Amino acid sequence: MSSKFDVIVVGAGPAGLAAAYKLASAGFKVLVLERGREPGSKQVYGGRIYAYWLDKYLPEFRKDAPTDRWVRKERVSLMTDESVTTIEFEVVKPEKTSFVTSLYSFTSWLGKLAASAGAKIVTEVVVDELLRDEKGRFIGVRSGQDKVYADYIIDAEGVNRLLLERAGIVPRLKPELVAVGAKEVLKFDNRKIMEDRLGLSEDEGLAWAFAGWPTEYLPGGGFLYTYRDSVALGVVVYLTAWRQLVTPVYDLAERLRTHPYIARLVAGASLQEYSAHLTPVAGISMAPPRFSYDGLLIAGDAAGFLMHAGVLIRGVDFAVASGVLAAEAIKEAGRPDALSRYDDKLKSSFIIRDLAAFRNADKVLSGQFAFNDLPKLVNALMRNYFTIEDRPPTIASALKTTLGESNVSLTKVLINMMYALAYL
Repeated sequence: MSSKFDVIVVGAGPAGLAAAYKLASAGFKVLVLERGREPGSKQVYGGRIYAYWLDKYLPEFRKDAPTDRWVRKERVSLMTDESVTTIEFEVVKPEKTSFVTSLYSFTSWLGKLAASAGAKIVTEVVVDELLRDEKGRFIGVRSGQDKVYADYIIDAEGVNRLLLERAGIVPRLKPELVAVGAKEVLKFDNRKIMEDRLGLSEDEGLAWAFAGWPTEYLPGGGFLYTYRDSVALGVVVYLTAWRQLVTPVYDLAERLRTHPYIARLVAGASLQEYSAHLTPVAGISMAPPRFSYDGLLIAGDAAGFLMHAGVLIRGVDFAVASGVLAAEAIKEAGRPDALSRYDDKLKSSFIIRDLAAFRNADKVLSGQFAFNDLPKLVNALMRNYFTIEDRPPTIASALKTTLGESNVSLTKVLINMMYALAYL
């Protein structure tokens, strides 16, 4: 391994590899260091990637990137142990606005793209420290006893920001900033079975979010995404709530799979993969003070570039775009101490704009209303309305009965709904 490169990228995720690809394509000598066995092997996400901004920042993906299924159906379910209320949205005309695929497949494709452009990707390397010179400028990295130098460093290490912590740029992660997710991938021998059970036509994709019972009515949620012939089924729980769980986090995905409503949908599918990982939930609220320093740029999850707004969870498009903008900033800078244009690019892009718009989403979602009160209320309301006994119910009488059975007032419901509409 050469001891000097133009750019060192720490982390072979979507952000790091997008930057490496763009820089290598421009003739820069790029080294990517990844602690996993191969790009993507250490990464976990739900399953969906939004395409709108990829078309602008990485249009190459339309040609041959793995896109198992384009999402055509959206479902949101409020779930209790004995009932489920579901809202479904479907576009009649097929669209290609978001797709479902494994992050490993997408990242592997991006890694091959970067390598073909000339980037050197070295795996199973743990970077221990970001190196600085006597003036405080970042000049390289240390792994064990080995030191590698570069004019520019891109930190794309992900949510576990140990290098940035050691460099004194960000404090240690607080529980309120992150959630922990657990996911199973369940494969069907015949994908037609999966499509029939989920009401999908060939190649049609489904994105399904659950609230309530999957997280034991604690802040977080469940999800189901359809790959080519398998489903990703998982649960995310805010770290501030995990101590209240009766079921250990690592068993929550299995618990969801065995719920009678889900069990019949995935019956016969075999478990192919299990994974768990921390995920950012605070978005821009967990961002470092700046995104550029002399010789250093910060991209992807390490910068807090993930939007967690309940049903809408976006990360890969933010990661790719930040990696591309980091590459552009380096190409335009001309010298390591002129990287502040990266911050300017981020502020003028959709990244900071969208994340700032949802700045308080995590505060709304960390309360009990969306995950405890609302699922129980809605399912009780549906039961009271559709249960015919002495007299046929009206919506008003069913609502009155439901509120009388609960400890939640109509005023509290309305206040929480208005609060959610203001921030989500």
